[in-house]
Amino acid sequence: MNKPTKKVPKFASEAEERAFWENHNSTDYLDWSKARRAVLPNLKPTTRTISLRLPQHLLDAIKAAANARDVPYQSLIKIWLQEKLRLAKDSGSN
Repeated sequence: MNKPTKKVPKFASEAEERAFWENHNSTDYLDWSKARRAVLPNLKPTTRTISLRLPQHLLDAIKAAANARDVPYQSLIKIWLQEKLRLAKDSGSN
């Protein structure tokens, strides 16, 4: 795309900018063929709260394992789930 692009105006507020982009096409202002993928390493993935019922003895064992590793038990559960999912994916691809 080699067509000349228009200059993006200065906006007084985010609301003004939002209203502008609702009525204008960004391809008139940006050459998207020169765009590069942005890397945002400090963003945390979106999380969702769930309710999980566990037998008390299982929860106690998880908490003891987490304590031995010096990590919060919820974090250890997430680590174990992710590891198990990775193993399941790897064994399923054979």
